[in-house]
Amino acid sequence: FLHECPWERLERLREKVPDVPFQMLLRGANAVGYTNYPDNMVHKFCDQAHKSGVDIFRVFDSLNYLENLKLGVDAAGSAGGFVEGAISYTGDVSDPTKGKYNLEYYIKLARDLEQMGVHSLAIKDMAGLLNPRAASLLVGAIRAELPDMPIHVHTHDTSGTGVASMIAAAEAGADIVDAAMDAMSGLTSQPSLGAIVNSVRGTDLDTGIDMNLINPLNTYWENVRSLYVPFESGQLSGSSDVYNHEIPGGQYTNLLFQSKQLGLTDKWPQIKQKYAEANVILGDIPKVTPSSKVVGDLAQFMVSQNLDTESVLDQADTLGFPESVVQYLRGEIGVPPGGFPEPLRSKVLSSRNLEPIEGRPGASLADYDFEVAKQLLDEKYFGITDKDVLSHAMYPDVFVEWKNYEEIYGQVSVLPTNLFLNPMKEGDEVELTTGFGKSYLIKLSSVKDMRSDGTRTVAFTLNGEQWFIPVTDHSSEDENTRREKAGEPGTVGAPMPGVVVNLKVKIGDLVKEGEAVATLSAMKMETVIMATASGKVDRLLVNVGDKVDGDDLIMSIV
Repeated sequence: FLHECPWERLERLREKVPDVPFQMLLRGANAVGYTNYPDNMVHKFCDQAHKSGVDIFRVFDSLNYLENLKLGVDAAGSAGGFVEGAISYTGDVSDPTKGKYNLEYYIKLARDLEQMGVHSLAIKDMAGLLNPRAASLLVGAIRAELPDMPIHVHTHDTSGTGVASMIAAAEAGADIVDAAMDAMSGLTSQPSLGAIVNSVRGTDLDTGIDMNLINPLNTYWENVRSLYVPFESGQLSGSSDVYNHEIPGGQYTNLLFQSKQLGLTDKWPQIKQKYAEANVILGDIPKVTPSSKVVGDLAQFMVSQNLDTESVLDQADTLGFPESVVQYLRGEIGVPPGGFPEPLRSKVLSSRNLEPIEGRPGASLADYDFEVAKQLLDEKYFGITDKDVLSHAMYPDVFVEWKNYEEIYGQVSVLPTNLFLNPMKEGDEVELTTGFGKSYLIKLSSVKDMRSDGTRTVAFTLNGEQWFIPVTDHSSEDENTRREKAGEPGTVGAPMPGVVVNLKVKIGDLVKEGEAVATLSAMKMETVIMATASGKVDRLLVNVGDKVDGDDLIMSIV
């Protein structure tokens, strides 16, 4: 998104802010990704993160799977970090009818984390389900069980009860609660810092924070937020139905924003309903990255295919489930509380001739060879560092995209936010500083008419010198090109709007009905597209990277 090195950004922040602890989220064996990584990669990541400036590692697992948690705790601890073990909260401990996620479940998990040697304990309420009564019960029970363990509570204010819940947690014995600057608070963010500070002023919980010092900072963040208005999700109010669908705060706004981009706004209530149904189908699991993606993918799949719970279970051996759902059922992100849902798991795996993974998924992965990886990257790019190798290991596609972008545009991290997000207009003048004593005065003079090859000549002055540069105008691409639609026998269409990310066949290939022929990405979900008939692929109408609408023709089979 920012097209800059995340390690360098962290190190610049550390240099500017040397005396404030920095905290990061570590997804246990998933590190900062969506899958399991080799153990040595997780350890190397934590080592580099600590060297670059991270002090506190909040370690969690999306399924509260102890083996994955232990790897993250060990990796963060051996790197020299302060290790905060996190409980991913779901359900409602104040409601005895909510099933397996009761006080006993969470107290046992807290004890297990203590035995791993964590320095503090976090309750990670990723969807904002921890209502005030539940906060009192849960924090009070853990405080009684672990009287000397620092307790840190994190929530999202989706339902609007965040401030009350954090005060209830503090009254029950929590040492730290998370809050956000007023300008960044509320809705799916954290509850308001100012509201909490003012609510407990003059009590035993008085924070001692001077709001006269906080208010100027809040004004600053109000101005910063205004720069990112185009990326706001469009959510205008709280949503107490979160207690029903349980969508995590970060995922809620992503799904809402992406549904609008894909023209699915009218299906948003249905998406939330299907999310709740998908969660039950998958075994009622804690939902935080990457498990939340699994539930979200299945929900989107159910909406796009017009499926209900009964249909999913009945047709489990023939449906083209999203990749993340198959990987979850195979055991690639760990074991959920209470085990995998049956017979769903057996149906999905047997129909694909897949064997389940037993135990911790990463335990069977070979060590990542960083030396060989560096040699390969050195052959393609100039000036590769160990941090680059690590970035590529974690996010290979994102790294390549960033390097290709940098090769064309250079290092754009020097650009101020407003200039990065909003292109200059004719007559605009800016001054850029790229280092000590290095500044450039740039004025955009004119943008010429587009040529037949889709390029324009941009005229500007650089420190008083006139420059003329040809650039490609990507807006010239015809966004209104209409693709042929599927529907006839033997045609394979896109099940929903998205981007083609993989083609598994080519013209002339023989395929069987139900065989995977392509993969579509939409709203962070990858959906496998199946052949609608047996035969030979005679037409292929898309390439990897193409955007398609629902029912657009992908290929035809004869």
